[in-house]
Amino acid sequence: MSGQDPDRLRESGRPVTGFTRGRVLKGIGGFYYIGSGDRLIRARGKGTFKKEGLLLKVGDEVTLEEHGEDDALIREILPRRNDFSRPPIANVDLLIVVLAVRKPKPNLVVIDKMLAAAEKRGVQPVVLLNKCDLGTPEEAAEIRDVYEPLYPFIQLTATDQEGEDSGITKLRTLIRDKSAALAGQSGVGKSTITNALLQGQAMETGHVSAKTERGRHTTRHVEIFPCAGGFLFDTPGFTSLDLDECGKEEIAGFFPEFREKAAACRFDNCRHLNEPDCGVRAALKAGKIAASRYASYEAMIREARERKKY
Repeated sequence: MSGQDPDRLRESGRPVTGFTRGRVLKGIGGFYYIGSGDRLIRARGKGTFKKEGLLLKVGDEVTLEEHGEDDALIREILPRRNDFSRPPIANVDLLIVVLAVRKPKPNLVVIDKMLAAAEKRGVQPVVLLNKCDLGTPEEAAEIRDVYEPLYPFIQLTATDQEGEDSGITKLRTLIRDKSAALAGQSGVGKSTITNALLQGQAMETGHVSAKTERGRHTTRHVEIFPCAGGFLFDTPGFTSLDLDECGKEEIAGFFPEFREKAAACRFDNCRHLNEPDCGVRAALKAGKIAASRYASYEAMIREARERKKY
């Protein structure tokens, strides 16, 4: 930005050395670390953000005024393409939903809720099947058959190596020049995958409890790292996503396989539950829609009804 606003100078009471545009890379202890070109700038948010109900999120594009070395104030949050509340991140291009063949056993309802939440926000979902070496080829194929027709789909194993045909190379190619976040149940290997994508940048990884099959959260705060020409979000506890206050009439639209089949429904407002001549349920009966996906849809409808009731 060029020029200096006299009102801003008076408000801060400190000389402004320049105005800058950047991206929030992390926030710790009331400070935000802004990436701008090859610089990392520590800044505080404007005092009125809280009064205005504005929450700075990692991934936000912002403008800030600099008052000298290590002294800057974030003045404006630029319009977001999308954002999530838990964890508080913004401007995501890809949501990579990670599941394991085993350890932990996939919770398909949770996975499908994450995929639907991405669809709701206009974020491209990706399905990443990890730990394929722990299960049988048949178990991996069962999951692949459900999701590969719907979303970009990648498989990984613990011994996956760099190489043109490796899963990690395919993943890095997929996220090139984009902002990507990993989500999934605890213990599915998100930190290990992040470590591989960042090619050795130090990251602590946890282990899965033999009793609970739940991973220990090893990430302590939300942060994004440069990766493949874009950014990779490192998010603690990104294990579920709510559909917020989404109405039950919207949910079917977040299932891509439902959208085409719904054209065959007798009623325009068909909910694909008990209505006669439903194209979606006919496709389910014919095996053209996975039973697990329809079960997830029913579960989300029940949750939406409960929210409305209470």
